[in-house]
Amino acid sequence: MTDKELLEYAAKAAGIEHVTPMMIEWGQWDPLTDDGEAFKLMVQLRLGTLFPTEIGRDSVNVKGHTESLALNDPLAATRRAIVRAAAEIGRSMK
Repeated sequence: MTDKELLEYAAKAAGIEHVTPMMIEWGQWDPLTDDGEAFKLMVQLRLGTLFPTEIGRDSVNVKGHTESLALNDPLAATRRAIVRAAAEIGRSMK
């Protein structure tokens, strides 16, 4: 799944109707790079409340979505795991 698809599905899961494909393409809504947007997404979908983020030595896990801490950037790995978890929820919605 591309980053754009991840973001589109994540927005759908969160019921964020004001996020358009154009906003994603221009980086105006990007929880993959924006800590605040990732946090809002996590809280809105209760990913941090029901499924706590666990940071290990080599990876981070959010609701079963594990990301490597490659390049020693736990924030980027956590944002990506949050978006992947949200995208899975959005993708399963009809």
